[in-house]
This record gives sequence, C-alpha cells and structure tokens, in this order.
Amino acid sequence: MGSTEPVLTVTTPGRPAASRRRLRDRISANVRRWLLSPKTRRRLPSSTTRRGLRGALEPRPRLGSGGGGLFVRELTSGPSLVVVLLVVLFGIPATIALTPDQRTTIAGQEISVGGRTPSLSWSGPAQLVQIGNTELDVRPLRIVGPLRPRITLGPFQRNAAAEAAFTQPDGNPVQTAQNQLTAAFVRWYAWAAVILLTITIGLVALVGCLRMLITMRRESRAGARGGAGRAQREPLTVQELWERSRTQVRAMAVVAIIAAMGSWATCGALAYHGTTNGLTKVRSLTDLVGAYYVPPAPVGPVVSGYLGAVIGDSRAARQGGELVPDATEEDIVCRRSIDSLAAEIGALAAVPVANLACSGASTVTGLRNPQIIGATEVPPQVGRLLQMSGLKFVVVAIGPNDLGWSDQLLYCYGVADCGDRLTEGEFNYRLAAFDRAYGDLLRDLNDLPGAPQVIIMTSYDVFAPDASCEDTQGPPEAVGLSPADLELLADRNRQLNEVLVAGAEKYGFSVARPVLTPLCAPVSRALGPDIQGLNDPAPFHPTSVGMLRLASSVVQVLDSNR
Repeated sequence: MGSTEPVLTVTTPGRPAASRRRLRDRISANVRRWLLSPKTRRRLPSSTTRRGLRGALEPRPRLGSGGGGLFVRELTSGPSLVVVLLVVLFGIPATIALTPDQRTTIAGQEISVGGRTPSLSWSGPAQLVQIGNTELDVRPLRIVGPLRPRITLGPFQRNAAAEAAFTQPDGNPVQTAQNQLTAAFVRWYAWAAVILLTITIGLVALVGCLRMLITMRRESRAGARGGAGRAQREPLTVQELWERSRTQVRAMAVVAIIAAMGSWATCGALAYHGTTNGLTKVRSLTDLVGAYYVPPAPVGPVVSGYLGAVIGDSRAARQGGELVPDATEEDIVCRRSIDSLAAEIGALAAVPVANLACSGASTVTGLRNPQIIGATEVPPQVGRLLQMSGLKFVVVAIGPNDLGWSDQLLYCYGVADCGDRLTEGEFNYRLAAFDRAYGDLLRDLNDLPGAPQVIIMTSYDVFAPDASCEDTQGPPEAVGLSPADLELLADRNRQLNEVLVAGAEKYGFSVARPVLTPLCAPVSRALGPDIQGLNDPAPFHPTSVGMLRLASSVVQVLDSNR
C-alpha cells in the first residue's frame, strides 16, 4: 500500500492497430521506469549490474536474424579473398599435378592423357612423352595458363589391333583416334575438377577453423579486459560463436567454389583454344614435334677402288673365323675374319668389297656413332661410307645387338619360361628404340653420294620351333629352351625382320632373305652346319658354310645394271 511502483494492466482485444501500438509503447515505458527505479536495481542479478542497466535494456540482436547481412559482407572479406588466392595460385597447380593420367588404347597402342607439370611461365607448349625415350615439347600447341595437355606413348606394340586399325574397309582411323583422345582428356578434366573441388573445400575448412580459433581467443581476451569506470563487454556465447562461424564458412565456401570452378573452366577454354588454334598450322608430324636428325660426319681419308661395302655386326664380320692376314688393331677388336660376308660376296660377284662390319656394333653405337672396344675407338661405319667413292652397292646386317639378343637367349636358357611380361615389355621397348634408330640409318644410306644400291639383310632363325638337342638343353646348370621358348624367340625374330623389311621398302631398298639350316636340324656331313653351336667359338653365328649362304642371298638381289 502506498507504493509508487507502476502497475501493468492488460487491455481487451479488438482495438485498432494504432491503439495497440500506443498501448505497447506505454507498456514499454512503464517497464523501463520500473527497471530504472532504485528498488528494482537492488533486486537485479549481479551479471546484469556488470553489463549495466542500459545494456540490459538494449540486448544484442540474435546473430541468426542478421545472417543475411553478415553473409554478404563475408563474400568480399579479407579471409574470403585469401581463400580465393590460395585456390587459384596453389589449388589449380596441385590439381594438375595430382590428377592421374587417363589411359586409352588407340590402334593397339597404350596412350595416357593428362596435364604436364605446371611451371611459373605464363604460357607454354603441350608435351609428348615417349616412354623410355624423351619428352618432346609440342611447340605449335602453345597454351596460355597452367593447363597444358600431355600425351604419353609407348612402348610401341605390333599386334593384331594395330594392323586392323589401318586395314578395316570401313571407318576412319584418324577420326577414331581423335575421338578417343578427346574422350580420355575429358575424363581427366572431369576428375581434375573433382580433385580441385576437394582441395577448395579443404582450404575453406582450414581457414574457417583458424578464424574460429582467432575469434575465440579475441573473445576470451575481451571478457577479461576492463578498467576503472569502464563497463566490460560480455563474451559471445557458444551459440553466437557457432552462428557467426557457420555464416563465415558458408560465405567463404561459396566464393571459393565459384572462383575455383570459374578458373578451371577458364583453363579448359584456354587449353582448347590453344590446341585447336595450333593444330590448324600443323601439316605433318615434323611440324608437330619438330625434327631431330644429325647425320654422321665423314670420317677418314677418301677411299676408292671398292665397288661394294658391308656394314653391320658380328654376323657380317664372321666372328669365330680366322682373322684376316696382316690384321690391324681395328680388325682384331672387330674380329673380322678371312671369310667374312664382304669377302664371300666379293668372291661370288668377282668385285672388290670393303669390310666395315664390327663385332658388337649396333645401329646407334657402331654404325652411326663411334664404337669403343677396350682402348680402341672404331669410327662410325656410315662415316667411313661417306668417304668411299665409286660404290655400287652397300650391304647392311644389323638388328640383334640393338635388341640385346644375347641377353634374351641367356635369360631363356636360365628360366623355365622366358615369356613373362617384364621381358616382353623390355623387348618391345628395345624394338621401338631400334625402329627409330633404324629410320635414321636408312636416311643416312639414302643420302649416300652416288646413290649406291642398298641391300638390307634380314635375320635368320637359329632354331626350328620343334628343335631338341644339346644346343637347346644348354650347359648342365641351365634349364634349357622349352618349345614355348623356341616359339617366343622365333616370333621376336619375325618382329625384327618386319621392321627391317618395312624400312627397306619405304626407301625402295633391296632385301636379302638368307635361309640357314637351324641348329638341331640334320646337316650335310660334307658341308657341316650353317650355324655355330654352344661348343663352337662363337655360338649362334654363321659358320663358313653359313656365310656362303648369306653372301649368296645378297648376290641374288644385286642390280647388274648399276
């Protein structure tokens, strides 16, 4: 009784809107006066007193109700821009480096499509990679931006699919190859987009966690900070902190994802434009990858008096035979015998023939480049040819050393089955490398002065598929050659001869196809075997009789009109 405190009353419904607003304002004013009265202040809790009555009368708005404005501000905030920079500068290069190449098979060949390792340059060429060989810059295809396509080839396979691709009566193999390459790159591009999206989400989550930790630390310090005569601000609650962080992360994610996908789409468009624009200027494979051909230089003095010359390996030098009389150091290390291929051809054709063949020679080392044997350096055989005048024909016996034929034979003797995938891949790699080197050799021979007749000699079979004798069994500690091994060796020799013949036909060169009696087959007692066995000085090399057969196959294709 006698109290001066205001009394709250409830009005009846049905009043006009203006009356209701005036009533609400009057009630608010009454509550305000009640809260500011001295008696009420003494009853308020201490937390409200610390914040101050005016702070209690003016509570902070709930963060969720103002989330729209905070979301819009976060779209252009500093942390959001930092995330965008991280995605563009580090996320896209990391995506290109991490995305695995996509494989496809074109004309029986394994091809991988992807992106080359990013660099700091503004633009760069696409890349062609040959397994086991080199990485070639495809300079006509110059791409602006970090996404530059890369195609990986090899090892080259000669199989039924490769032959069928170019012998089918219907269909366009070139268009089919283009479609398959495009599909493989689109798959790679889509996987890269998924990886980039994952990286972007991870960066957003990382930055969001850091921002939350920084906010929590700032709020803890703000709650402890204060001074005389100054009210302290109450820290954010867990709910308020969560609402604010969720809005920040959502805004950063939207900005980062839009920037990432937009940048990736731009990279794809630039790569497509650079590729299509560059291909319009390409008319040949040389235009695409350039040419790398260095012909051997002439070596030694000019030589005359020979109408023919033989270049090649130990088969042509006739390793295992008697050395030539008055042998030089070079003749000795090359193991040139008196009944070499050059000597036998000269005897059969009654013309002087120079013997340049050297034991251990390969296309790269021996024919086109110097061959080091111990302390002796044997000049390139092609370089010697360039200094010979008046030549009418050149015979070439090459191939087995390029393929590591001796290593393959030893391996097959030592294991139960030498047809494993590892050695198969090694053979395919060596065959592909020989194919490239052989192409350069053919070009050398085609450019010889005087345009002599070039005769390419194929490789003979050492064993028949059904061979079985001491030479197939090998030494006592060896497993021996099984029928499957013999079939494998015959097939690989066939593949070598296919390369030799195809190259010769491309340049219009002649082909000599010698046929020797293989080991383990019946031979004439008067003549003896054509091939040396395991117990002879040079196993698997021709005997003197076998050398006559090789020379005869060459003489049969000599052009008498030259």
